[in-house]
Order: sequence, then structure tokens, then C-alpha cells
Amino acid sequence: MRATRSAGFALLLGAILGAGEARAEHLIVSVSNHRVTVTPNYSGEELVLFGSIERDDHTPLPRTGYDLVVTVSGPPVDMVTRRKERWFGIWVNANSRQFLQVPTYLAVFANRPLDKIAAPDLLRRQRLGLNNVLLTQRVGSDYADVVPSDPFRRAFIRLRSEQGLYRENTSAVTFLTPTLFRTGIPLPAEVPTGTFTIDIKLLADGALIAKTDTAFEIVKVGFEQFVATAAKQHGLAYGVATALMALMAGWMASIVFRRD
Repeated sequence: MRATRSAGFALLLGAILGAGEARAEHLIVSVSNHRVTVTPNYSGEELVLFGSIERDDHTPLPRTGYDLVVTVSGPPVDMVTRRKERWFGIWVNANSRQFLQVPTYLAVFANRPLDKIAAPDLLRRQRLGLNNVLLTQRVGSDYADVVPSDPFRRAFIRLRSEQGLYRENTSAVTFLTPTLFRTGIPLPAEVPTGTFTIDIKLLADGALIAKTDTAFEIVKVGFEQFVATAAKQHGLAYGVATALMALMAGWMASIVFRRD
């Protein structure tokens, strides 16, 4: 009897382990350029993320195919969104909300609409989509991320989207084969410098089955880099030099356009 129970337990354990190995995908990804240089004539560019889904011999393809969600996030900073109201014919700042350490650049790409990929609860837990990404705000004395319908949150995303710095495109990921994929990452001229992270999540039948990440960097070079470094490391000297240059430019303009 004891031997029968042991054999049954071994079979059950083997079945559990076998089920765990039934989904054994992992992602291999790369980006076309890991270091983007910004020069004075920089007008933006597009990187390409490409990759493959590696499976072992015992892993079947999912019934409905794979789904992929790519989230690109730029350097975090504090920002403020202000609400204007018209008082006596003049537009004034009536209220404001501070956003703490939010991405300066945020892009979400997928192969189809997010509500077709997974249930709302999973999208919220995995922070997939602009409505689900964490945007911490200072609300009075508290720090929290509010509901997607919050007017300040909506206005913040709308303003960043108008600048091309926040975007969501649910048809940007293309599967070249059932396991090979690519997507473009547009970088506008206003893109900030710093390190950008790329978070890639693989889903199948509404469940998360694999994830990975990579990164790239945007840096200034040439005279722009010299000016940025001087402003950051030698603030006082930079300010004095800027003021002197402005005075010199004004003096030269007065000579050039002086009327005899």
C-alpha cells in the first residue's frame, strides 16, 4: 500500500513538473543602436527592436499565437501639470499637480489591442499601456497614482503625447514568423538624453509567459555636450559667461545698427 502511494506521488510530481515545462519560452532581443548621439542638427530617428521567441522541442505553439507588448521608458524626472482658468478675461494658473519621477519618454507598442491580449486585471498588474503605467503624483501630503480618468493625469499624458514623447501603438509590433518579431521605436527631435529601458513581455492565451529587457542611451556630442557639461558642473561660471556673451552681442548689435 505504501509503495502504491509512493508511486502515485511520483507520477503526480512528474505530471506537475511536465506541465511546468510545457511552457518553456524565452525571449532573445536586440536593438539596432545602443548609443544614439545628438548633434546640433539632430532631427530625430527611429531605432528597430527585433527578436525571437525560443522554444524547446516539447513546447507547442499557443492556439491563438503569441502576443507581445513593448514598453520603452526614458529617464525619470519630476514634472508639474497646471490647470488654467479664465479670470476677468485673463488666463491664470488655478491649480497644479506634481508628478514625481515619471518617464520623460514613454512608448507602448503591441501587435494588437491590449484588451484583446489580456484581461484588465493582468494589464494593471503588469502595467501594460498608458492607462496602467505608474505615474506617481503628489496629492496634498500623499503620494499615489490616481485612476486613469483623473483630469490631471489625462492632461499630462495628452500634453506629452502632443510633443511625441508619450505614445501607444497597438499595431506597431510585427511578427515576421510565428516566433520572429520587430518594432520601430521613434525618437523625436525633443527626446531627452539619458538611459532608456525597453521592457518586453510575451503573452499567450491571456497569460504572461516570458519577459526580458534591454536598454539604449542617448547622449549629446560636440559643442552641445560641452555646453551641457559646463552648465551642470560649473553653473556659476556658465552663468557669468552667458551674461557676458549677451552683453557683448548687444554691444556689437548697437555698433552695427548705429545711425550716424
